[in-house]
Amino acid sequence: MKPSHDISENRSDASRWLLLLAASLTAVLIPLCFTGPAVVLPAIARELGGSAVALNWIVNGYVLAYGAAMMAAGSLADVYGRKRIWLVGLALFCATTLAIPLAGSVAAIDLLRVLQGAGGSAAFAAAMAALAQEFEGAIRTRVFSLLGTTFGVGLAFGPLLAGWLTDGPGWRWVFLVPAVCALASVPVVVRFCRESRDPQARGLDWPGALSFTAALSLFTYGLLLAPEQGWASFSVIVTLVLSGVLLVVFVAVERRVERPLLDLSLFSQWRFVGVQLLGASPAFAYVVLIVLLPGRFIGIEGQGALQAGWTMLALSAPLLIVPFLAALLAKHFSAGSLSAIGLLIVAGGLMWLARNLAGGVAPDVPLLMIGIGIGLPWGLMDGLAVSVVERERAGMATGIFNTVRVSADAVAIAVVGALLATLIASQLEPLGLATAERLMSANQLAIGNLAAVVEQLPQLAPEQLRSDYVAVFSRVLELLAGITLVVAGLVFVLLGRERSPALLAEA
Repeated sequence: MKPSHDISENRSDASRWLLLLAASLTAVLIPLCFTGPAVVLPAIARELGGSAVALNWIVNGYVLAYGAAMMAAGSLADVYGRKRIWLVGLALFCATTLAIPLAGSVAAIDLLRVLQGAGGSAAFAAAMAALAQEFEGAIRTRVFSLLGTTFGVGLAFGPLLAGWLTDGPGWRWVFLVPAVCALASVPVVVRFCRESRDPQARGLDWPGALSFTAALSLFTYGLLLAPEQGWASFSVIVTLVLSGVLLVVFVAVERRVERPLLDLSLFSQWRFVGVQLLGASPAFAYVVLIVLLPGRFIGIEGQGALQAGWTMLALSAPLLIVPFLAALLAKHFSAGSLSAIGLLIVAGGLMWLARNLAGGVAPDVPLLMIGIGIGLPWGLMDGLAVSVVERERAGMATGIFNTVRVSADAVAIAVVGALLATLIASQLEPLGLATAERLMSANQLAIGNLAAVVEQLPQLAPEQLRSDYVAVFSRVLELLAGITLVVAGLVFVLLGRERSPALLAEA
């Protein structure tokens, strides 16, 4: 009987690693669908037109839906089954991704991107929860670190792949390729994923899910609308106020329901708070660069899409290697110390990048420095996230962490984009433009669409517009460096005093 038992164990191990392969394919989809559209925005704008707000939603709609749906997706996976939600998410993702190239307007792409983000969110949350049931202890830490590195692969090669496809067969292929990846993972999930649920789950906290999603959506929409209509406009004020009211409603709901979408009591634990802050840290330090820099390189500096992809590779390529090094270093140093050091490196890189771009110097070295710095916490975050609650509620744990991480991305992109447009509008005041023309110019410049401004306002000198943009962009980078420096200190205080149980087990 013993040989039979060994065969069963071997077969089980093979199934688990094939399941990890399917989860890795799912993890690759997210950055491909995030970084790709940031590179192809100029091509979409040339072909389909669209306002700055509508074009921004091609990126923000996906990130927002992905982040807003993450906690609900994790809870649904716990209630209805991780395998089922994984497959439903993949089906929605594939259907919408395949439909995007057929869309005839920016508005249609915006809607499909929201649905695509929701599908990707469900697939990823369920995949993470399913893996948490298959692996435990030190091996689980390594598995989730591997997933983080897989995510880095998509980030590293997403802009380059998008640039190559845009300059070659066209921007529509940037969406077709992720759809193929998603389809490839479906049969593996069907064959090797075991269905599992949380036996304590009693259903989804719908009031909490709806109030949180609405609050985040209205807040992001208000930030995107502000540079176009002005911060004092009635629409912007009402939208932001409603967002605040719904956030209060969400907190009140979560305190009253028996099984909340977000267990607020967890925020009384300093390590839990530290993990969430760590998950949010790349948003202002790294993710906004993925969105802003391709527009600058292509629309302001005149690079081709492929050339911009090569330039961006210096920023993201370290994520292929550094997370593995971080996992090794975590045997000897606390995760908080390593993460704080990484964020300090990022802060220095942002300051260096601000000066290089302002002086017209090649940005490769500071971009590489930022990528190395962010790679240190990147390899530690996912493993820490699944250790904050009991194993049976892994869906909620991953849902909370990824919601914080991706919601922070959506907020950071909206905040920094609005700040950039507002500062550019202020910089353009001496030109004597009408308010509507100045706001339009600032919004288009903020996404790197210099050509649209010159076309609509030919009396403006392109070199003056470019100079104004460069000056503001450098100030924004310096502000991001300051924010990252503060976050580094907080992460060290909250997480630097001891090592996490998961990492101690691995050591």
